[in-house]
Amino acid sequence: MPRLEAIPRKSIYRLSIYQRCLSRLKDNGVDTVSSEALAKAAGVKSTQLRKDLTYFGQFGTRGLGYNVEQLSRTIGEVLGHNRLQPVILVGVGNLGSALLRYGGFRKEGFEIVAAFDLVPDVAKEAALSVPMHGMDKIGSFVKQHHVKMAILTVPATAAQAVTNQMVQAGIQAILNFSPTVLEVPEHVVVNSVDLAVELENLSYFIR
Repeated sequence: MPRLEAIPRKSIYRLSIYQRCLSRLKDNGVDTVSSEALAKAAGVKSTQLRKDLTYFGQFGTRGLGYNVEQLSRTIGEVLGHNRLQPVILVGVGNLGSALLRYGGFRKEGFEIVAAFDLVPDVAKEAALSVPMHGMDKIGSFVKQHHVKMAILTVPATAAQAVTNQMVQAGIQAILNFSPTVLEVPEHVVVNSVDLAVELENLSYFIR
């Protein structure tokens, strides 16, 4: 298998979409699927689907299509779904609290193992299913529990300083909900979700 850093980032992103489509097919008892049908379900062209999959090996049988279970298992191994990936969440405000209550992460192979906030709220922690710590504990926790991924939901003014602290602790991948561009070393990957920008984009299509 090629090194992940040698594979286009968008191809890796699309693997997650393919995996969700395959999960729905398995739930519906479908054993095989053509590249055209899977591509249509994922919202891509069949040529793009085949190109993405060739980075990880040869799949499918001409005239028969892909074995749904086998392809789903292979993609799961690539994405690390064969084990629960520990994740921390930093910033337990309204959005952070909502994400902590979301139960779908574990199904997809991710487990939020702890939350961190500048001033931990004892009353708020009692309503959470994970422990909440102060920011001064993040370094030791990340190292002790071998955490590599984090969800960031702090205000924009604090985002860069918190990111620096997480990177220093050993975090290598960040899902950023703070409305700001983060500066990180080359070995750290950041996916940013700016909800206001997404809504602004959608508003263009409303007439």
